[in-house]
Amino acid sequence: MARILIPLAFVAVAFWVVSVVDCAMQPEARHRGASKRVWVLITVVPVIGGILWWTIGRARPDQMKQAEPPVISPDDDPRFTASDERIRRLEEELAMLDVEDAFRADDAPGHDESDDDEPDEPDESDEPDDPRDARG
Repeated sequence: MARILIPLAFVAVAFWVVSVVDCAMQPEARHRGASKRVWVLITVVPVIGGILWWTIGRARPDQMKQAEPPVISPDDDPRFTASDERIRRLEEELAMLDVEDAFRADDAPGHDESDDDEPDEPDESDEPDDPRDARG
């Protein structure tokens, strides 16, 4: 008799553990008839809770409640890619403004194109602002 009861006890414990873990790990949409917490409490009852979970509580994929829509990456979202055109136009306008600013800076009075490549060096003939520096 013990040869039968010990293996059956191990099978019952394994079935109970698998049922509790499966019930706890399933998303809320896969629980039928009651909330997830209630089903976890039901599956805590050995063997009977597991049988109830697998026959009544666990929804098959075709019976699942409609959960929230899947997350779409920005590359696949048409609302996001539609804004690409607006961004492209803004970048073109900024580039035009940069060109216009550069053109205005070139036409500014006192602008010498030969000084563009070399940094300004102080002239030796400039007098120092501080009279103490003049003593040298």
